[in-house]
Amino acid sequence: MEISGEGLDDILIELYRRLLDQGARNKGSRGETIEMLGVALRIAKPRARLSRSENRGKPFSALGEFFWYLTQSNRLDFIEPYIPDYRKEAVDGVVPGGYGPRLFAMRNGIDQVDSVIRLLRYKPSSKRAVIQLFNAEDIALDYPADLGTPFHHPETPCTISLQFHLRDGSLHMSVNMRSNDAVLGLPHDVFCFSMLQEMMARRLGVELGEYLHYVGSMHFYDDRHETLLEYLDEGYQRTFEMPEMPKGDPFEHVDALVAAEGRVRLKERVVAGELLPEPYWADILRMMQVFWSSGDEARLDELKAELQEPAYRAYIEGRRGARLKEPSPREPVDARRKPE
Repeated sequence: MEISGEGLDDILIELYRRLLDQGARNKGSRGETIEMLGVALRIAKPRARLSRSENRGKPFSALGEFFWYLTQSNRLDFIEPYIPDYRKEAVDGVVPGGYGPRLFAMRNGIDQVDSVIRLLRYKPSSKRAVIQLFNAEDIALDYPADLGTPFHHPETPCTISLQFHLRDGSLHMSVNMRSNDAVLGLPHDVFCFSMLQEMMARRLGVELGEYLHYVGSMHFYDDRHETLLEYLDEGYQRTFEMPEMPKGDPFEHVDALVAAEGRVRLKERVVAGELLPEPYWADILRMMQVFWSSGDEARLDELKAELQEPAYRAYIEGRRGARLKEPSPREPVDARRKPE
């Protein structure tokens, strides 16, 4: 089954309808699901990566997850405030399936993002520009001979690979998923991977192409049924595209963004425009400030006035009544290697 649309909301509304109409029951790792096999999604405007829905508009947790990738770490203390459910997957304070190290710092020292950029510079028409996230060791475990014995399998990446196609001056991206939670996981995946796609396109000096998303098992869990119905009740949303990333190398801003996030989560008042003079990235930091200022009406009003992109202001309203627990200080992140 293939679904095409301009942006995330176009995809979600059609996908949810088809899951309800055509999905079949299957027992998932966290309970009963409604599932469809072999789903292909095509987004023509990857910058339309944020839902305008009150129900699915979750920019803060998506930004938190994307920042987590950029830290090249899989530590729980970074991501837990944004997505508390990750604590269920953590082992000794880390999330084994976290994507950051797999993207940028494999155990054998390979930076896959850097490798793909180098490959596409050398041979733009290449079909080998693939980043592998699901590895052989993720499934190479000894299972008990007695099928009745309880067995806990460590969480493994839902994403198998990311493939990049540089064609006619545009960078297209194909994401291959073994499994995808249509309600919780899919909006985050589209956001994070299309942000990486745009960063790599800017680094290569080319245009942003289409975003393609292939899923072996697309599903939603029974406890998210009402959430899905509420989204459908809102009806179609006007397509909203995030602003274009500025020309140049976005990876040059990563260290400043990650360092600033660390200061913001400890409630330090920083001026985004001073730390990140480029308005696009200053607004991204302001959105992180909004998250960490949840419930502080006066501070939220200040940040709302500072935002350069008017469309971001609508997401602030949902943070007015929110409350965050005091975050644990996270370990500082050292400077990272950037693609050359």
